[in-house]
Amino acid sequence: MWYKKSTKDVLKELNSDITTGLSTGEVSKRTEKFGLNQLKAKKQKTLMKMVFEQLNDILIYILLAAAVASGFLGEISDSVIIGIVILINAVVGVIQESKAEKALEALKKLSTPKALVKRNGQINEISSTEVVPGDIIILDAGRFIPCDLRLLETANLKVEESALTGESVPVEKHADTTLNSEDEIPLGDQKNMAFMSTLVTYGRGVGIAVGTGMDTEIGKIAKMLEESGNEATPLQKKLEELGKVLGIGALVICAIMFFLGLLQKRPVFEMFLTAISLAVAAIPEGLPAIVTIVLAMGVQKMIKRHAIVRKLPAVETLGSVNIVCSDKTGTLTQNKMTVTKFFADNEVYNIENLNTENSSHKLLVQNLVLCNDATYSETSETGDPTEIALLVAGNKHSINKEELEASHIRVNEIPFESDRKLMTTVNKYNDKYYVMTKGAIDNLINIVNKAYINGEIVDLTDEIKEKITKAALSMSEEALRVLGSAYKVLDSKNAEIESLETDLVFIGLVGMIDPPRLVVKDSIELCKKAGIKTIMITGDHKKTAFAIAKELNIATDENQAISGLELDKLTQEELNEKVDNLRVFARVSPEHKVKIVKAFKSKGNIVSMTGDGVNDAPSLKVADIGVAMGITGTDVAKGASDMVLTDDNFSTIVKAIEEGRNIFNNIKKSILFLLSCNIGEIISIFLSVLLKWPTPLIPIHILWVNLITDSFPALSLGIDPGDKGVMNEKPRNPKDSLFKGSTVSLLLNGILIGVLTLTAFVVGIKVYTKSTTLFPLVPESIEFDALEHAQTMAFVVLSVSQLVHSLNMRNETKSIFQIGLFSNKYLIASIIFGIFLQDIIITVPFLANIFKVHDLNAIDWLFVSTLCLIPLLINEIVKAVKRSKSSK
Repeated sequence: MWYKKSTKDVLKELNSDITTGLSTGEVSKRTEKFGLNQLKAKKQKTLMKMVFEQLNDILIYILLAAAVASGFLGEISDSVIIGIVILINAVVGVIQESKAEKALEALKKLSTPKALVKRNGQINEISSTEVVPGDIIILDAGRFIPCDLRLLETANLKVEESALTGESVPVEKHADTTLNSEDEIPLGDQKNMAFMSTLVTYGRGVGIAVGTGMDTEIGKIAKMLEESGNEATPLQKKLEELGKVLGIGALVICAIMFFLGLLQKRPVFEMFLTAISLAVAAIPEGLPAIVTIVLAMGVQKMIKRHAIVRKLPAVETLGSVNIVCSDKTGTLTQNKMTVTKFFADNEVYNIENLNTENSSHKLLVQNLVLCNDATYSETSETGDPTEIALLVAGNKHSINKEELEASHIRVNEIPFESDRKLMTTVNKYNDKYYVMTKGAIDNLINIVNKAYINGEIVDLTDEIKEKITKAALSMSEEALRVLGSAYKVLDSKNAEIESLETDLVFIGLVGMIDPPRLVVKDSIELCKKAGIKTIMITGDHKKTAFAIAKELNIATDENQAISGLELDKLTQEELNEKVDNLRVFARVSPEHKVKIVKAFKSKGNIVSMTGDGVNDAPSLKVADIGVAMGITGTDVAKGASDMVLTDDNFSTIVKAIEEGRNIFNNIKKSILFLLSCNIGEIISIFLSVLLKWPTPLIPIHILWVNLITDSFPALSLGIDPGDKGVMNEKPRNPKDSLFKGSTVSLLLNGILIGVLTLTAFVVGIKVYTKSTTLFPLVPESIEFDALEHAQTMAFVVLSVSQLVHSLNMRNETKSIFQIGLFSNKYLIASIIFGIFLQDIIITVPFLANIFKVHDLNAIDWLFVSTLCLIPLLINEIVKAVKRSKSSK
């Protein structure tokens, strides 16, 4: 812990000299020992590994087994079709996942390309990768810090650390501070340290390199990112469970059918072929590809809503999010210091009420604009964020620094110093000279003896002094950063420099803060209605964080806020117990953020973490959904995230959650549709074997229905128009089954489709053979042509009834006519296209030979068409009954 050691001890321990620096020979030795000052890149996945990950799924394994078995049995067309499906699924998945993890590469790029170092008694500019521990580093304004430093000398040094610590205001650094606390001190409070890739905004300094490459604070974050694995999303877990159930179910059913056939003394080869048919029927072959494609379509929709999804399953996971952990700076707030209040004429006002016709108000703004080293225009800005905020406030009230300085030239100045906490300039006002001073009110109040009130200079009485103190305190309690201003008039510019900051006249105060984004409050309210908690996590001080949280209705009580130091005293288990009552986490480190996300996840929550800084990357990685800011976000944060907001708007997260909920509902519709169809296929084959009938469907029929006929309606259901009231519902419990509330409907519709298919099969045989008896159907007595005719009718009914059934899946209670028959034009087109393809198969001789079917006559078509409409009719009646019951 270098911050606990004195500069003398650090120099001694690192065997370095502040005057001469390291020698060339010593640098070579240390480079060999410590390596280059850069972050290690993570080994990229090979194409083969990405392909294997796409194939590593139980459904795919079963399909591969079915393809191999079909090939051995001579059903080459079946094997080819299954192989094409597996290939499509792998290609789509690899394309989406081919953007390899870029977090560590982005971290590497953050290192500044050049560094000023003292070596052999000379100051040289070198590549930052060549810096070694013990190097003496020279710092000046505008330069990135090349490694972790223990500061040796500082002069008004300020460093912008928001990307690392989350604190929105540049931190004052002091080399002579030694921190001897027994507790570990947060990065933001280590005033004698400077860290790799942070930016010097003001002053100058000298430091000694104490950490390079992976031994820096950013290096620690890189290690954390490398150690964080990719956890499966709720949908991935559900599909994995479904795959196992379907796989085991398929094997059990196949075994039962095979042994049942043997007991019935059917030919072994025939029963093996039937078992394969059942396996094919039990597995929805198109499911993996359809889910992938629906998610990919969801990604395209999200882009239009300013959200880029980097990982496909993240689209669905958004729908079940019930905790949004948000970084404060730049996410909930504007990441721009802004003057919000001022005090003049013994009154506190909102900045909107500033009136330049009022002499006190005008003099206050002129003081803060002239006593200022920053520059600002609508297109560019340079300098300290606090000073820029003062210039912005001036510009809004038509007091421009450039114009003001042209008429009130600066003739003298005393620069800001951290021990004085004051800055003074002398500006020419016609034939007089105004001394303009600004700074911390605690220091300013000691050098004023008068006050400017209502256009008059009056003595600074105890009463006036008390009002100033109360105004400053009230602003501070609102977490505003308070600056005071004072002036005096001189006849000559030749006054002694020591006398400038004496006997001043107090003008007023300004209070500033990094304010909330304008639309965030409404978005947080919408989150509450949707059952989603918003949690603030920030590197800022507890008081500042709570003030913003209170304004945004995130927290109402200070007990809901906790600091990093308090977190250090809690074990992970203790935090897990306490986390439900916490809403604000302040002064936190990257390790804390990970700990917080894990605590919320331990309660079974689906956690989204938003952020933009380097310090956010590990927690973005650990969260179920990591959301990075696209404009202000670092490449590191984007690389570690699942989703990037292109407009940096918190409200976009809410829109993304809404989209995620609708996408999940649509995926569920697609899955239930496919499974109900597969149950229909299983029922028809199972009953035919049980009743000792011929098989009504052959494997290629089932494959065609599963891969072609069903796929288009399933995809169309996947892009069904979203439910407008979806955000009025509570988040989905990730532990809930995919079939919650739909199991009975799923089974009954499957049975209905199976029975209708068998009906068509039986009638087809009886019509063709002109038989008057209904049962039994004895396989040996049925001619091949009659069997083919019956299988054709069963094939058509199975296919078209499933197409019609897709209309039922759009809503569990609303009639298709209430929703609008043509409100999903893609679904209607899919049904028409499916019927057209079915007709082509049985009418084109070449295709009819492959599928072992033949054309039907008009009476056959009339009969099968009637059967196909029955699922829609029955479901409409059931829905009408449900609506009637709910209305009562």
